[in-house]
Amino acid sequence: MFKEEELERISKARLKYEEEVKKATQRYPERKSTFATGGGVPVERVYTPENVKDLDYVRDLGFPGEYPYTRGVQPTMYRGRLWTMRQYAGYASAEESNERYKYLLEQGQTGLSVAFDLPTQIGYDSDHPMARGEVGKVGVAIDSLEDMEILFGGIPLDRVSTSMTINAPASILLAMYIAVGEKQNIPMDKLSGTIQNDILKEYIARGTYIFPPKPSMRLITDIFEFCSKHVPRWNTISISGYHIREAGSTAVQEVAFTLADGIAYVEAAIKKGLDPDVFGRRLSFFFNSHNDFLEEIAKFRAARRLWARIMKERFGVTNPSAQKLRFHTQTAGCTLTAQQPENNIVRVTMQALAAVLGGTQSLHTNSFDEALALPSEDSVRIALRTQQIIAYESGVTSTIDPLAGSYYVEWLTDEIERRAQEYIDKIDEMGGMLVAIERGYVQQQIQDSAYAYQRAVESEEQIVVGVNKFQIEEKGVSREILKVDPSVAEKQIARLKALRERRDNIKVKEALEEIRKAARDESINLMPMILYAVKAYATLGEICGVLREEFGEYKEKIIL
Repeated sequence: MFKEEELERISKARLKYEEEVKKATQRYPERKSTFATGGGVPVERVYTPENVKDLDYVRDLGFPGEYPYTRGVQPTMYRGRLWTMRQYAGYASAEESNERYKYLLEQGQTGLSVAFDLPTQIGYDSDHPMARGEVGKVGVAIDSLEDMEILFGGIPLDRVSTSMTINAPASILLAMYIAVGEKQNIPMDKLSGTIQNDILKEYIARGTYIFPPKPSMRLITDIFEFCSKHVPRWNTISISGYHIREAGSTAVQEVAFTLADGIAYVEAAIKKGLDPDVFGRRLSFFFNSHNDFLEEIAKFRAARRLWARIMKERFGVTNPSAQKLRFHTQTAGCTLTAQQPENNIVRVTMQALAAVLGGTQSLHTNSFDEALALPSEDSVRIALRTQQIIAYESGVTSTIDPLAGSYYVEWLTDEIERRAQEYIDKIDEMGGMLVAIERGYVQQQIQDSAYAYQRAVESEEQIVVGVNKFQIEEKGVSREILKVDPSVAEKQIARLKALRERRDNIKVKEALEEIRKAARDESINLMPMILYAVKAYATLGEICGVLREEFGEYKEKIIL
């Protein structure tokens, strides 16, 4: 990219600069002896063309919408269409969540993002003993199609894109969404949205798994196959680095382990006989946007380029749409502090801006009070307005990938890609991501990084404003926080009981038996049976119960 004689001239100039720095630091020492990104990548004092001398513009960057998509997946990016503004929401009952969705849409949100309560995430109905004390607490309780009908009542599903953070029971919630669409006279091929459906990161970091890896992967690839034929606008998986980062990983590990999960899903789908040029178009990703502003921007660019190369070179994908890494971003929940929570507005703004400068397709901004409770209506509005101000007032959407060409950003993009590839190579040597998870390798790497970060905070090597520095006395501060009505569980259980009494229970029993039979034959796609059962008002817990009996349950290995 740079001529040899130019690099020589820069090298000589650098020597002169270093002499000046030596004099300056003798009088005014730098704040630290060494500097590094939030993820531990060493950072030099200044970057020049010397640091990116091997960069080939066409090979490594290209133009937006062109391989390797370093500069974005669309030719015009935000000059054509802004990212989808989603606010992750769901709490208490389907009725209350429906009200919140309508409020957010009225405020300018352009897509829905559903948070489910813990019993729903792990496949239990609200009246199950394991659900006690958790119904409606961290998301909305969904037991049956009836709840889903209420949740999306008055919301035209052909005009709204919906993301659902659901994994182990993803096939069931997708079936419910399809059934609601049918009741609105909307055919499957008109529905758009995403299910997370990423079970590998559940084993690694989050813990809302149900079934062992083999049947879990079967359910995922069944969804790939079904949606390729019937729901072509649906993103069949959101391969999630977000929760890996929330568990304590570095930025490099987030990229590496997320893409290694992606490789495992692609391999499983190919083994099933599916075409990566087809199903690859509906793979999506989900990343965290953390505090180190420039590292996060470089991370998104590196992930896009690395995935494009993986799909093209490793899997022989020729369809450009199947080479593109399209992703949703959420600002970092783990960075929110209960101390001086208003500071979180600033953190979220920086993180959101990094996601936009990194070229995200969809964005959720956390509310400042989420370290205290579920977000209030006012805090949700501020979070949404943060996105809107970036979109309409900041000017950063006027040109594409504006930090391209920065010596530091380009060097860091290369460095993150290189380090992530080293992790992927190591995982390949082990026999793939499933083996690496079973051995506890991935979990151990994340645990070590989380421990190192906490040590840095405790030693004040890492400053967290308001927590270990710049504290203030906050006694007596009165804050309005959202509280879930304790009667939610009682009402949900009563509705579930009434449903079981009035539905056709013979039809439900027959539908569940069909699922049982299909579960025993790996050649059968389970989605049609699950869809039939859902329409008969079989509950989430009943369907998961049958699958538990047939597939068994995953038992976590303790990694020390």
